[in-house]
Formats: sequence, structure tokens, C-alpha cells
Amino acid sequence: MQQEQNPTNWRWQMRNRIHTVEDLAQYITPTEDELQAIRATEGIFRWNITPYYASLMDPHDPNCPIRQHVVPRMSEMAPDIVGVVDPLEEVAHSPVKNLIHNYKDRVAFCVTAECALYCRYCLRKRMVGDADFFLNKAELQDAIDYLAAHPEIRDVLLTGGDPLIFSDVNLEWLISRLRAIPHLQIIRIGSRLPVTLPYRITDELVNMLAKYHPIWLNTHFNHPKELTPEAQNAVDKLLRAGIPVGNQAVLLKGLNDDITVIKELCEKLISYRLRPYYLYQAQLIGGTATFRTSIEKGMAIMEALQGNTSGYAIPKYVLDTPYGKVPMNRSYLIGRAGDYVVMRTPRETLWAEPNPIPPDEEAYRRMLPEIPLPAGIATIPIGAPTFVPTATENRLSIGGGGAFGKRQPNTGTNTQ
Repeated sequence: MQQEQNPTNWRWQMRNRIHTVEDLAQYITPTEDELQAIRATEGIFRWNITPYYASLMDPHDPNCPIRQHVVPRMSEMAPDIVGVVDPLEEVAHSPVKNLIHNYKDRVAFCVTAECALYCRYCLRKRMVGDADFFLNKAELQDAIDYLAAHPEIRDVLLTGGDPLIFSDVNLEWLISRLRAIPHLQIIRIGSRLPVTLPYRITDELVNMLAKYHPIWLNTHFNHPKELTPEAQNAVDKLLRAGIPVGNQAVLLKGLNDDITVIKELCEKLISYRLRPYYLYQAQLIGGTATFRTSIEKGMAIMEALQGNTSGYAIPKYVLDTPYGKVPMNRSYLIGRAGDYVVMRTPRETLWAEPNPIPPDEEAYRRMLPEIPLPAGIATIPIGAPTFVPTATENRLSIGGGGAFGKRQPNTGTNTQ
């Protein structure tokens, strides 16, 4: 039987995701660099694109910000200062599979390893699309049992992958069991589907979610081009169901590291009644150097926002570390020590973030004082590794040592 053609149906979008050069060529004219990267990254980090999101790409401009999000480039395979695949030590903070307990009263629960598409700067490259990180019902129940046994946990974030990849039935099975735990006050959902697959936000979905309030949702718009009428409709459905929606953008070099772009993004977000929540410094995931800016440039962008737009339109600029999120302001930032930015964390420890200043960002060096690197400070070791299936990872003190972990191969398919 011929498959029904309904591009506004989210399941149709998932079935028809773009994952071959032939499919991609229907939307863009791939460059030689992109074609080479598609071959080179095979087995390292998957690529998939929904037809909806592909329709937003400029077919002729390889520097299109939408295109850079999702189409592999050879820069992913270039030597990087790190080869880390788990810079936040999420695996080390996982008492049961895919449940990250790094804060006393909050957990992040990676309920799936599947996304609608794969962002090239992804924080969880180590797991997305990898069959080893999918959870069966018994493993989901193990995590629920852990939450029930720990009354200090009041807040659970459903993340992944993308939890809205679940069917309504499977998602309700999970959320209803979480809501039955008396000490869980808040259930949060982290999902990029309002951006990459807005048709997933159906009346049936939001009506189901509304039965289990308080439910909060954070999504992930990075560029004004992503703020389409379809995305606005998805956000509006969530809001009308009583689900507050926030936005967590990532500062990405060449995509949105410009005050004009960030200001337009944030002002358009609040016109959607969507609060800019965080602006993240891009993480030190091996193979993502092309996306990382200096922390000083991010500080300069935040300085330029202050006083020049509505207060509601100004997100908090943060860096995630193994010791918690650190606001990127002078209350926490101590100074620059060569290629490291030294900061105080919320746990009163010091952290040195490897963050060389690119040659084209030297003008921002003035934002932080030069200081010596404190002896014994915790950091990520730097060198010139390449992000490949056997890339290594570790967190060390300067002059310390430790065990290295092995990158897991990406062999998974959508099993939800």
C-alpha cells in the first residue's frame, strides 16, 4: 500500500528523515566538503534531518545557519584541543542507566537516545543514536524506583535524546508514574521538537501533558530563522495548555555569535511569549571546535544586550561544568590564564575551562584580567586529539592523571 503523503504529520516526518546524499540533494546543493564529511563521519556521529527542518536550509549557501546545524563538515574531523565525549562526567553521576544525579535535589533523566535530527555540536554525541543507550521498560522502571527511593529529589528533567520522540501513550506511561511520586514537585521536559519538528506538538499531546501539572518545557531555538509560523503555533499550543516554555540557546561561532542576531532572536522569542532562559557557552565536545567562541566574546554580547532591549529578552549566559552551571559574569569569572578561563563554581571549587581565544576575537581579551593558572586546579586536559570512535576522555587536575574511557560506536536506530 502506498504511504500517505502528509508532511504536517510528525510520524510522516520521522519516517521520511533525510539520511542519504541523494535525499539531501533534493534540498541543497552539497559542497565537496559536506560530501566528504558525510563519508568521514560515518560510524562516528549520525546525521538525520527532518524534511521540515531541511526546508529551512538555504540550498546554495553552505554557511546558512540552519544548514551548519545539521549537515556534517570536515571541520568535525580536524584536530581539536580536546577529545572529550563526556565533559560533564554525566556517566560518573549516573546511579542507574541514563539517570544523571549531579545536583542533590534535581536529576536529568535521559529517557531515550533518539532525536528527530542530530545537531553537529551535540552535548551527548557519546549516546544519541546509539542503541546501547536506549532504555527498555524495565530500565525506565529502575530509574523511577530510584527517584521514588530518594525523597531529596524534587525536580526531574526528562531529556535524552528527545523525550517527545515517545508516542503519547509511552510518554504518559512514564509521566504518570513520575507524578505518582509524592516528593517530585516539578517535571520538566527538554525538547528541541518545537524547533525541528513542530508538528509533534499536537492537541492530543498537550492535553495529555496538562493532566500532570506542573509540567515545564525548555526548548532550543538558536537562530531567528528557526522561529517560523509552525514553531510559533507549537509554542502557542504548549502555553495554552498551561505549560511554561523557556529557551536554552547555545552560543555558536558563525551561527549566532553576533549581537544583532542574538538580540533579534531574544526579542522574537518574547514576542512568542517564550522566555529566553539560558545562553550556553558551547561545550568542549571533541570535534566541535568550529562552533566554539571565546568566553570573552559571549560576555561582550551580554554586555551589549544590557540596557538595549527588554529585561525579559536577556538570558543568563552560563557554562555547564562537572561542578554545576557557572554564570559567565565577573562574580564567578576570575580571569584568563593563557588558554584557560579560571572561574569559581557554585560549589566553591575552582575550574579552568580550556578556551583559547581565536585570532579573530583578540579584541575581546580585555574582558578578563590575565592571571597565572592556579596549581592543582581541576580542568580538562588539552592536546590535539581528533574526535574518532576511540577518542579518549578524562577530567584531571593540572599535573594529575586518570583513566580514559572509550567512545561507543553509533549503531542505533529508532526503536521507540
